[in-house]
Amino acid sequence: MNGEQIQQLAKSIAAKLPASELCTPFGSGTDVYKVMDKMFLLSTEVYGQKLLNLKIDPHRSEMLRDFYPSITSGYHMNKRHWISIYAGEDIHPDLIKDLVYDSYHLVASKLNKKQQNVLKIIAQLPK
Repeated sequence: MNGEQIQQLAKSIAAKLPASELCTPFGSGTDVYKVMDKMFLLSTEVYGQKLLNLKIDPHRSEMLRDFYPSITSGYHMNKRHWISIYAGEDIHPDLIKDLVYDSYHLVASKLNKKQQNVLKIIAQLPK
């Protein structure tokens, strides 16, 4: 997948998740998706390359970086808890979908009890 395809797919998935909000706290050209004000996805371009940053379990991050040449430690993020995904033949739609969901659920699991209860209610509302 190329960088544009990766970003568009990830953003379309993120936009449909319960209580997901798009914002641009770092300026135009850098889209951030948050759940209950906690970031789980960042989409931007650096040095002419489109990239996607996702929060990830540190153990899974290590495995992904070893297996996929297009996945690196998170650019400009905590290297242990974030990964960056760049264009590459090894990146496929199912992987992006899986990683976006994992990032969202990882962040949602760290919300306080009240926020998690609100999220459960929002998730049950008809769309």
